[in-house]
Amino acid sequence: MEAETNETERREMGIVVLGAVFVDIKGYPLSTYIPGGRNAGRIEQVHGGVSRNVVEDIANVELRPTFVGLVDDTGMGQDVIDKLDNHKVNTRYIQKVPDGMGTWLAIFDNDGDKTAAKFSDIAKRPDTTPLTGLLQEQGDAIFADCDSIALELDLEKETVKQTLRYAKKYGKKVFAVVSNMSIAMERRDYLQQIDCFVCNQQEAGLLFSDDYEHLAPSQMAQVLARNVHSAN
Repeated sequence: MEAETNETERREMGIVVLGAVFVDIKGYPLSTYIPGGRNAGRIEQVHGGVSRNVVEDIANVELRPTFVGLVDDTGMGQDVIDKLDNHKVNTRYIQKVPDGMGTWLAIFDNDGDKTAAKFSDIAKRPDTTPLTGLLQEQGDAIFADCDSIALELDLEKETVKQTLRYAKKYGKKVFAVVSNMSIAMERRDYLQQIDCFVCNQQEAGLLFSDDYEHLAPSQMAQVLARNVHSAN
């Protein structure tokens, strides 16, 4: 019976995802967007954050992931937990703390394109330092039997270091994602300790100080392979 219980807990851990939760506030004009002017429109608030989005997507393909993160000690924070629960995400390691969630604000044009409002994109990052204490207390329980780890690379440095230590201790593959590329670029040494860095075309260009806009995917795969190898 004990062995059966342990196997059930292992399956419930699945892929462990660590990262920040944001509330995304998006504004859409009802008529022609006027930069610098006053625009009537509609405003949406949705749960966001790169890692929160990732764990929901993993749950949508029925892999039963575990989310390790923070939310505000408010009704909005509980809403985030409830929605992830509904998607069959293991939320037992989500902590409620003051200032646990960030806010991302953007204004879109009539085509749903944010580039027309490039000066109206503002992000308030949350304080994720409580994750360090959580990992100190429960890191072994979180990582020992998980399938793999998805880590937001721009969390607090100590949180990233702890996660990589546990990954090495238990032989787990680490897949890194990023929300703030400028922070990730300061942590190139961490990239040598992960198995895969998931980024978009623009982020890859920033990482290697190159422009990949003109390359087809097959060409970019070859160029990136060479750049990754030369950068060790």
